[in-house]
Amino acid sequence: MIEFKYIEILSLLILILPLIFFIKKRKNNIDNLFSTEVLKKITINKGGITKQTRDILMILSICFAIVALSRPYIAGKHIKVDTKFIDVVVGFDVSNSMFANDIYPDRFSFAKLKFKQLLDNFQNGQIGIIGFSSRAFLISPMTHDYNSLKFLTLNLSFDYINLKGTSILNALKSVNMLYEDKDQSKIAIFFTDGGDKDDLSKEILYAKEHKISVFIYAIATIKGGVIKTANGVLKDKKGDLIITRLNTNIKQLALQTGGAYLKYSLKKGDISQLTDIIKAKYNQNKTKQDEIVDNKELFFIPLLLSLILFFISIFSLPRKTKGSL
Repeated sequence: MIEFKYIEILSLLILILPLIFFIKKRKNNIDNLFSTEVLKKITINKGGITKQTRDILMILSICFAIVALSRPYIAGKHIKVDTKFIDVVVGFDVSNSMFANDIYPDRFSFAKLKFKQLLDNFQNGQIGIIGFSSRAFLISPMTHDYNSLKFLTLNLSFDYINLKGTSILNALKSVNMLYEDKDQSKIAIFFTDGGDKDDLSKEILYAKEHKISVFIYAIATIKGGVIKTANGVLKDKKGDLIITRLNTNIKQLALQTGGAYLKYSLKKGDISQLTDIIKAKYNQNKTKQDEIVDNKELFFIPLLLSLILFFISIFSLPRKTKGSL
């Protein structure tokens, strides 16, 4: 049985009636001006199709075009497809130290660039985003809409917010809250310089208790860098420059929770390596059943007829020459 995806468009066929009326009225007006004998002498058709036939073909062409726009199809069978995907929460460290300049242009900007590459490597994953410093906050819930995530992170800015300190524990609590199924294995990817905490035993214990595997992408150097501010660079109370460096202790959080630790790289391959590790380890940890309908589209048939009739009416015009009275 033929159905229409946009059946409301068929209502435009009503507009054909006034068009037919207009064409007929125009013909009658010309007929009223001259007698039949005079009209035959004024206009003589030489080949082609008659004007009346051309009008009919043009009207039919418009009708078929409207039918094509309504997207006719034959309904097919409903097919259920199992789609596997991975739920991942990405955490951005947005503390002041992430704006150090030891990585160009700064650590946070570099993290956003790597996140874009991360999205390009995930296909069926749901991704949520949090930001964390001394506290954690939601940036985006779990979603498949990667374009929105790219736009959102590209425009993230914390230039006018004073975010001191880095609490990995608060970040882990936010990760746990974003997962609906608290018993499932959870995956967290943190873009961070490691913060300033040496003992991460509480964070490791919390992650293990809540089945959170932490993947750390470390963005900082051992040499360190200074933090740029609107007034220059950040200094301590004595007026000395504050140098912030990579905290390598964060590596233990990744290794002891079943995750992985990667140090920043200018190559794109490091992010694909990270996503490959996650995919191989969790083998798509959730399954979603989607239902698709195998419809047979028919719009091309009325569209083809519309074009054929249109070109016949245009290029088979009757040639007219003036005669003498």
